[in-house]
Amino acid sequence: MADLFLDVSAKAVLENLKRACVAVALLGLFGAGCAAPSPTVGLRLNQIQVIGTHNSYHQRASAPLLKLIGLYKPEAVRELDYEHRPLAEQLSRLCIRQIELDCYADPDGGRFAQPLGPRLAGAAGFGVAPTNSSVELLKPGIKVMHIPDVDYGTSVLTLVDGLRETLEWSQAHPRHVPVFILIELKSETVGAGFTKALPWDESGFAELEREILSVFPRQFILTPDDIRGGAATLREGLQAHGWPALDSARGVMFGLDNGGGVRDAYLRGHPSLEGRLLFVSVSPANPAAAWMERNDPIADFADIQRLVREGFLVRTRADEPTEQARANDTRMRDRALASGAQFISTDFPEPDPKFSPYCVQLPGRRPARVNPVNGPANTANANIE
Repeated sequence: MADLFLDVSAKAVLENLKRACVAVALLGLFGAGCAAPSPTVGLRLNQIQVIGTHNSYHQRASAPLLKLIGLYKPEAVRELDYEHRPLAEQLSRLCIRQIELDCYADPDGGRFAQPLGPRLAGAAGFGVAPTNSSVELLKPGIKVMHIPDVDYGTSVLTLVDGLRETLEWSQAHPRHVPVFILIELKSETVGAGFTKALPWDESGFAELEREILSVFPRQFILTPDDIRGGAATLREGLQAHGWPALDSARGVMFGLDNGGGVRDAYLRGHPSLEGRLLFVSVSPANPAAAWMERNDPIADFADIQRLVREGFLVRTRADEPTEQARANDTRMRDRALASGAQFISTDFPEPDPKFSPYCVQLPGRRPARVNPVNGPANTANANIE
């Protein structure tokens, strides 16, 4: 399909601006309203590019736990050797506009309150590994971490914690472009004797969306229903109407990082994501097609550019896991930037001095730039927050 966002009429642009002013007034985000002209008028949400972080909550495991991990999977020690600033610092200091949270179901509370790793590390003579004794872990609710028992270091213990931190930052910076929040629903268990993670089913999806709505007002979230409009499917709505103008799309949007069975279960009964809060990655022909993942910008370069030109949103990665940073290898990063993928995820939004100068930033460390593949030339120098 053609990129329908370049020929939007002046009337449509004005209507989008009017809706933006109404929404802003209702939310009380900009105070007096929309008096000043926007430098991004006419620019669509899919016509920008931003930097995101992979496993945005992740804190490097302590030395005893890394030694323990090395007993089971030596290569993982190298892969897990990274960490991120708190979410609010990423959003402000590093100009990140896409974050990723790994989520585990904990409907009764306490499932992850006593990780096994520190006991095993102590028994093996590796030393004392710190544990998190927060009462938040005892309460029911979705928890955020990478791997239970062994790689559980996190800057936000719960999904609600992470969403609240993001909302507070957003309210303090109301003109930011939408923050894309990628959610991975995890259910893997390390092995026999370790904490058993729960599978995700419809009750888990309901809790996920309930927790999201307990933090963000519905009108603050760009959802599949907003894009589908009155069309029969999300894909048809995207073809007919396109993504909204950037100036009327402040707030957040959510994507489901899972494919396979978890994604299919989330779609069950909602083939076009009717009533759902999260976008999912599917094939371009799927009724739910709007956003998708292509995580290898070298092998998938042509495919990413095609999808971007067809009007889809795409997430790709600039590095995986730490090899590019260790070698100061910028090839994957540079292809990701040139691909036009709107969301480029990295573990290194700033250099790690023990590795190399490698990092992933937009020119001038801007929060966003006009997309190099489908962005209109007359907005190429727009200052996008």
